[in-house]
Amino acid sequence: MRETRSDGELLRAIAADGDRRAFEELYRRYAPWLAARLRGRCSDAGLVDDVVQETFLAVWRGNARYREEGDVAGWLWRIGSRRLIDALRGDGARGRLRQALARLRHRDEASAEERVLAGVEHGDLAGALVRLSPELRAVLQATVIDGLTTREAAVLLGIPPGTVKTRALRARKQLREALA
Repeated sequence: MRETRSDGELLRAIAADGDRRAFEELYRRYAPWLAARLRGRCSDAGLVDDVVQETFLAVWRGNARYREEGDVAGWLWRIGSRRLIDALRGDGARGRLRQALARLRHRDEASAEERVLAGVEHGDLAGALVRLSPELRAVLQATVIDGLTTREAAVLLGIPPGTVKTRALRARKQLREALA
């Protein structure tokens, strides 16, 4: 039987060697606990899961450095709670979306929203959108109207990124056919 490594030993192995087994052991040891604590602060289970993943990604990538002061649980809690606050404030995907939209406003071309509204006024886009399946409409809403990336839309909709891409292609094809 293998001896259990201390939290400090796991973190040193992750930082020094990128030890995947050490990371997995740390994750199994603390992810459920961190998720439970974060759920006490936020009822959005999807957001909590994202924050837990981001917390451990920061550990894996070395963005968060443990200074061997205090316990690891407290250190992980500080990382996770700060990331939750950022997400709740909108500094996550919504913040990036706001920045992207702000950059687009300074361009001469019409925004996606303006093109959609023009289509609603001057064509049967509204009717074509209604005829799409709810799954295809949801992908268009997330990627076109909300301006999310494929990965962000996948997280929001709870589907794989490849499914987002496939549904977006199918939706665009159906819209082109309906509006032609």
